[in-house]
Amino acid sequence: MIPGEYRIRAGDIELNEGRRQVELLVANLGDRPVQIGSHYPFFEVNRELRFDRAQAFGMRLDIPAGTAARFEPGEEKPVRLVALGGARLVYGLNGLTEGLAADGPLPEETVRRLAEWGKANG
Repeated sequence: MIPGEYRIRAGDIELNEGRRQVELLVANLGDRPVQIGSHYPFFEVNRELRFDRAQAFGMRLDIPAGTAARFEPGEEKPVRLVALGGARLVYGLNGLTEGLAADGPLPEETVRRLAEWGKANG
């Protein structure tokens, strides 16, 4: 085996099969590039990125593990998100979720934290 080598069985492989997906238009309104890793909960990303944040709750980028998406200042582009797997528990990061990132309406506490976080941006 060669370091970094992929050993994939022949045939098609369906990534994230059966998981909920959504496509959102994302704009970087900041003055610095923003890079988001493949498994970072997208709801929690940099506040300078503008998009329908509620649609991103419990989601991550639908890109291969270990890769990232980069948003240059002023750039706007679509991204495809996929539902988080496993227990879907999110803690830390920007402190918006702090618990279960389940489908459905945003938890009241998450809505409150998001509003406070937005005010802190000026």
